[in-house]
Amino acid sequence: EQHMDGYEVMLSESQERMLLIVAPPDESPIRDMFGKWDISCTPIGRVTGSAEARIYDGPNLVAQPPIQVLTKAPRYRLEGKVSEEQRAAQGYPMGTIPLPAESPGDILARLVSTPNIASREPVYRRYDHQVQTNTVVAPGGDAAVLRIRGTTKGIALSTDGNGRLCYLDPYRGGVIAVAEACRNLSCTGATPIALTDCLNFGNPEEPEIYFQLEQCIRGIARGCRALDVPVVSGNVSLYNSTQDQPIYPTPVIGALGLLEDVAKHASSGFDSDDLQVVLLGSAEVRGKARDLSGSEYLELIQGMVVGRPMLDLKLESKVQELCRRAIGEGLVRSAHDCSDGGLAVALAEACFPHNIGFAGDFPVSGRWDAALFGEGQSRIIVSVSPGALKSLGALADQMAVPWTLLGQTQSKRDFSVEGYIHVPLDTLKHGWQSGLEARPSHS
Repeated sequence: EQHMDGYEVMLSESQERMLLIVAPPDESPIRDMFGKWDISCTPIGRVTGSAEARIYDGPNLVAQPPIQVLTKAPRYRLEGKVSEEQRAAQGYPMGTIPLPAESPGDILARLVSTPNIASREPVYRRYDHQVQTNTVVAPGGDAAVLRIRGTTKGIALSTDGNGRLCYLDPYRGGVIAVAEACRNLSCTGATPIALTDCLNFGNPEEPEIYFQLEQCIRGIARGCRALDVPVVSGNVSLYNSTQDQPIYPTPVIGALGLLEDVAKHASSGFDSDDLQVVLLGSAEVRGKARDLSGSEYLELIQGMVVGRPMLDLKLESKVQELCRRAIGEGLVRSAHDCSDGGLAVALAEACFPHNIGFAGDFPVSGRWDAALFGEGQSRIIVSVSPGALKSLGALADQMAVPWTLLGQTQSKRDFSVEGYIHVPLDTLKHGWQSGLEARPSHS
């Protein structure tokens, strides 16, 4: 760029750049390699034995900082504290939240079109996601799957993060971010083997924000130990605000999983009618007020972000292992985790890829809004052929994982939960597909 001064050149955060340090004999081969791929490659300096870094703009020396200053940054530890706002949100009496006047079907239609749930196809369709014909499961589900050419193996990739949950409880929110990213891999049959993180927070010099940062990191570490998966890289973005307020603490977790046999994988969508649909991780569909904590439903319908998220890491680990084993043994036709929007949204999302309807017939106890739209953790929806249901149940019982039969898939393009929801599938899918593009640009 023309007319930039030295300060701008050295400190601007332009993207798509990488710094290489090479010995002089290797410079020519490096140039040839970059030239083959039409990528620019520009020498910018050389390593010296000096204790200073000397920066020139043309012939002019514009900076001469000591190396010591650049490599020995000051280290300090702040003291965080819980904000009164967070205390109040955690202590909110969840049982006093009124049931909505809207019908469950109308609420479901609204939820699937919200920005946090609606299809991301308007984004990923702009990019080539057929990676040299190695794509096995394309974007749009829980995780993408790629084959490793020349082997039987495959890798699965997912990203996850929920700022609302981390705002309500930074520690548990950090744990949940790891659990959900790994759960999405497990839904493909892949074993999580590595994580990367992108930690997005406000101004850490404020005690309340420092508390969020510190506790989220502790939560991420706890989740990693419980699920036996390391964080191998990451980056941090601090001092973020919107409308003069700090952003929600939002650690985004990128997860990598390994499939030893990529042919033994699952995707998130129901692929046929007359399949049995099973919920792993819960022996019943019960609506507990606490499961509304930080949910998409609570913010959209009730205008509230309150409560305290919960997670049982032992159950989480067992549910994920069960899902991977069931996929590996060929019992499962599809697998999809319950997260944003709860059970009803997860069931609807599983219908969309192949336009397969769903007829649910299961008892609901407690609050129907929490049962259908609460975001309790450690739950995965799987579909199995009728002949495989008994084997899946036996495997779940063997591994001490609770499960319940939810209903069946159907060729009729309807989505129903007996006594609560009966909506044409096309109506739900249209809202889900158009949700992002229909959103006003200023939202």
